[in-house]
Amino acid sequence: MRWLVAGLAGLLLALAGCGGWEGGKTPGTQTVLQIKVWPNGEDRGTPQEWRLHCERSGGTLPAPEEACQKLLALDDPFAPTPKDAACTQIYGGPEVAEVEGLFRGETVDARFTRRDGCEIARWDRHAFLFPRR
Repeated sequence: MRWLVAGLAGLLLALAGCGGWEGGKTPGTQTVLQIKVWPNGEDRGTPQEWRLHCERSGGTLPAPEEACQKLLALDDPFAPTPKDAACTQIYGGPEVAEVEGLFRGETVDARFTRRDGCEIARWDRHAFLFPRR
């Protein structure tokens, strides 16, 4: 009986050292996002909202499986535009989007605009997350 208690204690310690166990999911792989888009700018109306769950290909975002595939194919998809980037001064429109939640188990809090050439390109890479109604 003693060896059974010791074995269970060892297993619990091993699981704790791995960052925990979430219902059979591998730690660091969960992607659950809340997406808000203001098509006419933040100061004009309520946002359109969607959720995306990649582990079960669901949520309210249209074509969630395709969106998850595209998202997971991007390198560091929520990195902001570097501060020292040289961007064309072209205005792409008033649209604003926010994406919050978890991407591969890491916290996400990203903002997207179309205020210059760099931000337009960044928006366009993520356009599948911002469907128009």
